Amino acid sequence: MLIKLIPALIASVAVHATCLAQAGSSYPSKPITLLVGSAPGGSNDTFARAIAKPLQQALGQVVVVENKPAAGGILANSLLAKAPADGYTLAVVSSTFTTGAAIRTNLPYDAGKSFAPVIMMASGPLLVTVGKQTAIKTIPDLVSYAKQHPGKLNYGTSGVGSINQFATELLSDAAGIKLTHVPYKGMNPAVTDLIGGQIDLLIASAPSLLSQVKGDKIRAIAVTTAERSPVTPNLPGLKESGYKKGSVDLWWGVLAPAGTPDPILDRLHDSIDRILQSDDMKAFFLKEGALPVLKSRADFGKHLADEIKRWKVIAATADIQPE
Repeated sequence: MLIKLIPALIASVAVHATCLAQAGSSYPSKPITLLVGSAPGGSNDTFARAIAKPLQQALGQVVVVENKPAAGGILANSLLAKAPADGYTLAVVSSTFTTGAAIRTNLPYDAGKSFAPVIMMASGPLLVTVGKQTAIKTIPDLVSYAKQHPGKLNYGTSGVGSINQFATELLSDAAGIKLTHVPYKGMNPAVTDLIGGQIDLLIASAPSLLSQVKGDKIRAIAVTTAERSPVTPNLPGLKESGYKKGSVDLWWGVLAPAGTPDPILDRLHDSIDRILQSDDMKAFFLKEGALPVLKSRADFGKHLADEIKRWKVIAATADIQPE
């Protein structure tokens, strides 16, 4: 009986392989939507729009960026998870995708199973910045003051469970200090209050803070990567500052719905990768505080899983709870 089934099984596999090949060769045949779970102007939005036009030229179809700013990207991620697995709906996500997954148990999707990794586009440091009203000029200054005045220093974030909060708590844990969290609904009000002296410390992406640093409105004292970054070569990394265990990289990437055919995912990965490796795009990303990353789809998937595990440990240690 089994022997009789073998030809049918072989035929079925052949048909499936042919369908996959055709999916890759005929894709895309209509416009592609690139979801962004934040408002226009943020780093996710900036990088989505940066790749949209050249990706449109590479694929020969319109690529539309749609902003769905709600609940730290959960709305956009939910829409992606429910979208057909055909490569016509994608999303640009960043590190907050994994921090959110680490603390929220009631997400309308499974962060590890509902998505297919397409490509990690870039990574970069977060900047450790302080208000000009403080006398803090280095990480040792920060640690010394915080140890002398436990809980007195206030740090801002773009919200509970954001990468800003996790990065700050990771540094706090490595340095053995206690800081007071002040969550905001977005990065802009946090930056405004840092400039105004209402908060003392803010760890956030280079795109969010560089212009204020260059305008001498706030003071940058380090980057959160272990080593110095080409983004801000004048700032020490946390290894140099003595707190390597507190280091963290910010990243940006593209996801598709789970079940999207491999030929489509491969075409998207290769097309975006070629875009990112162009001199113009490298210069653009560097200006925006990031460096293109060379990772396979499998490596990106492993990175996502590893980060969720890491942030779950930090959440438990710092008692980070969802709002």
